[in-house]
Amino acid sequence: MNMTQSIATPNTPKLTYSVVLKKLDEGYTATVLGWADCQAVGATREGAIDNLRQRLTEQLQQSEVISLEIDNPNYEHPWAKFAGMFAEDHDFEAVQADIAAYRQEIDAEADEP
Repeated sequence: MNMTQSIATPNTPKLTYSVVLKKLDEGYTATVLGWADCQAVGATREGAIDNLRQRLTEQLQQSEVISLEIDNPNYEHPWAKFAGMFAEDHDFEAVQADIAAYRQEIDAEADEP
């Protein structure tokens, strides 16, 4: 079952978190996915959610949620390995000329009524 809970007050941006609810022998536990230390228990499902909302609100009052973007140091453009592969090919210029001539031929045919 999907359930959206809001921790924001009116006129503030809302944050949405995925929460794992687990039935215990006596009550429930609620954990924010990705925040292992943000967990709460309650006698009922709703109680666990309310306790987690309070705990998460307290955490956010002392914290800041940001997005961080970094460059991938191992990134290689997928076509980089092909760069210069025809540098030593003596027929490459002739192939390029044939392609250009063919394109001009097709363009001329398209312009004919």
